[in-house]
Amino acid sequence: MLELHDLSRSFGGVFATDGVSMSVADGELRGVIGPNGAGKSTLFSLVSGHLRPQRGRILLDGQRIDRLAPHQRARLGIAIVFQGARLFPEMTVWENVAVGAHARTRAGAAAAVLRLPRHRREESEIFRSAFANLERVGLADWADRAADQLPLGQQRRMQVARALTAQPRLLLLDEPASGLRAGERRELAALIRSLHDEGITVLLVEHDVAMVTSLAERITVLELGRVIAEGTPDEIRRDPAVIAAYLGTEAAA
Repeated sequence: MLELHDLSRSFGGVFATDGVSMSVADGELRGVIGPNGAGKSTLFSLVSGHLRPQRGRILLDGQRIDRLAPHQRARLGIAIVFQGARLFPEMTVWENVAVGAHARTRAGAAAAVLRLPRHRREESEIFRSAFANLERVGLADWADRAADQLPLGQQRRMQVARALTAQPRLLLLDEPASGLRAGERRELAALIRSLHDEGITVLLVEHDVAMVTSLAERITVLELGRVIAEGTPDEIRRDPAVIAAYLGTEAAA
């Protein structure tokens, strides 16, 4: 489904990603790990369109997308859950999740202003979808509460529900377990696993290596913007380059 070819992006002359190539199969749950500063979040921003590569190509189903804006990629089925909360505190949880459907609305601004029937039908369908996705992530009972009342673990679930409202084929999760307690991490891992079981392709960036190895079918390891290893969780655990990247060269010797 997703192909990255020689993807590079630098900041101030320092490469955050340097010649990254990767292929992700339709329906796969791929993990991306690496030490701090390895280029993981930059890679996600390149795939989602929030950054443009200086070199390389990104293809979705064989179609080149690296020149498309984020909303255009969203319409093709790419949704991202960022590491930060990114919620609208003055809106309810239900309204926050409904925002995720913006990329697939079709009625248009004029229909919205005039409250034409097609706009009302579309709005009704969006809110039904938003509530269904709140049920999907276990937050239906929180639907009418203000979003800023949610504990951090539930905020992450709300972000996932918002991404699901966009009806993605490829879900990008950028360190979704950051700052969560152990129990919240287990609940989030179970949710990610269930979404993958439904057939959604998932690309997961995470500092929690144990979480990634328990979920991912294959793992790509970055260090200083480059791919240093790729394989199954068992292969990654034994790879000397990965051990050296996390523990130092003496541990790998």
